[in-house]
Amino acid sequence: MRKIIIALSGFGLIAGSVPSLAAPCRDAKTGKFIKCPPKKAPLVRCRDAKGKYAKCGTPGAKPAK
Repeated sequence: MRKIIIALSGFGLIAGSVPSLAAPCRDAKTGKFIKCPPKKAPLVRCRDAKGKYAKCGTPGAKPAK
């Protein structure tokens, strides 16, 4: 009896997660599911030799960790 209950609860968890993996993005106007836009690249900040933030194109600037 325990094995049946554990199996059914496990199946319920798996079955419930499948629709959420299908298409998480929804169009605001129509309400239909659409293909998700690509994610933006993380913002890269650079620091100069003194440790202050600077534009990454300036000489001596290195990406901050």
